[in-house]
Amino acid sequence: MSNADLVQYIVEQAAKAGEVRARKMFGDYALYCNEKVVGLICDDFLYLKPLKVLDPLLHEGDRRMQPPYDGARPHYVITDVDDPDYVSLLVRTLADTIPDKRK
Repeated sequence: MSNADLVQYIVEQAAKAGEVRARKMFGDYALYCNEKVVGLICDDFLYLKPLKVLDPLLHEGDRRMQPPYDGARPHYVITDVDDPDYVSLLVRTLADTIPDKRK
């Protein structure tokens, strides 16, 4: 399980991306931006969806991929969560790329 304070910190770091929130699911959290799931926060790590649009934006240390939980497909593991411009850019890019299923 992730620390609730860390989850809130990540949400705050991504705030420039749009309407960002975390929702508790299965003991950890889904990360939403503008009502689209862009990633997960599991075991105190930020995992973002593995879309190629992020490749040119990722810092070298954030190119590692692993599943956020058993049975999941690999996601990018974002370790540099202390830079709000960087985290917001990644989250906003995903939110802009993922189709809106509500339409």
